[in-house]
Amino acid sequence: MQAVRVYNLRDVDELVFLDIAATPNHRPPDFELVADIARECFMPLTVGGGVNSISNVEQLLRVGADKVAVGTAIVEQPQFLQDCADRFGSQCMVACLDVRRHKDLEWEVVTHCGNNPTGKSASATAKVMESNGAGEIILNSIDQDGTMEGYDYELASAVAEAVRIPLIVSGGAGTYHHMVKAIKECGANAVAAASLFHFTEQTPNELKRKMAENGIPVRTALQRN
Repeated sequence: MQAVRVYNLRDVDELVFLDIAATPNHRPPDFELVADIARECFMPLTVGGGVNSISNVEQLLRVGADKVAVGTAIVEQPQFLQDCADRFGSQCMVACLDVRRHKDLEWEVVTHCGNNPTGKSASATAKVMESNGAGEIILNSIDQDGTMEGYDYELASAVAEAVRIPLIVSGGAGTYHHMVKAIKECGANAVAAASLFHFTEQTPNELKRKMAENGIPVRTALQRN
């Protein structure tokens, strides 16, 4: 919970909590943990991992999630996303796409935390998610994730061109420049990062200043208050 408190103090715009072990281990979301996080979190909270039923989505929203992120389940069963969007609204349904580079598809969607190839292209799958009611897409490059060497900018550009809903780019951020580039040059609407804030001295507020200097609109603590 300490990390959540730190992010509160550092004016992070949104917290994305993904339990990456849930789906591979065939277990549902940890609703008690999410409730504990929600009590400490004073920013919009997106939760994912192990979500594979309407009841999962409903319970996550009940315990404090503002949005629910779903990956494997909606790739394997696209209608599941439509059913959730019809019931709860697109505004709280986030499609998570984990993607690897592939010699034939350029970028292939993978499931189960990158362990299962699907044979589906990233751009085509993103379009399906949009048409099935996703309000946002979190696009994560498995190849870049954790490297801190920059996002997969070609991937981000390709998916941004394919859809009109907000695109959040994830996987590889190591500097402010990486994040500015994803928005300015690739068409991303937002950027996500973990290692950058956990293992460097860079802060969310410094990032916002860099973005503002580059003409990117950002929210400040004063605006939120």
